[in-house]
Amino acid sequence: MKKVLSVLALALLVGAGSVAATTDASAQYRRHHHRGPGIGPALGGLAVGAIIGGAIASSQRPAYAYPPGYVAPGYAPPPAYYDEPVCHVEPQQYWDGFSWRVRNVRVCD
Repeated sequence: MKKVLSVLALALLVGAGSVAATTDASAQYRRHHHRGPGIGPALGGLAVGAIIGGAIASSQRPAYAYPPGYVAPGYAPPPAYYDEPVCHVEPQQYWDGFSWRVRNVRVCD
């Protein structure tokens, strides 16, 4: 999320810098009326600073991250699941010595 916001802020700064950039006519007007260089260079410097700061921030490991291979106490790896044979119940007729009876028998494929 932080990277997305950084990219969005950078895009806004570059877009604002391109809109606020001086044209030849306005530069000549400012030069003759002593109004200064305008806001364009300031936005350009801010954009360059954001790019450099983002590059530095993304290259550092956050202080709250666990070292590689660390397993937090109290957490176990997920259990392994194995495929068991599919079983179902079907009726089976049998002779008990006096008559035919029906019982349910579990059959696994």
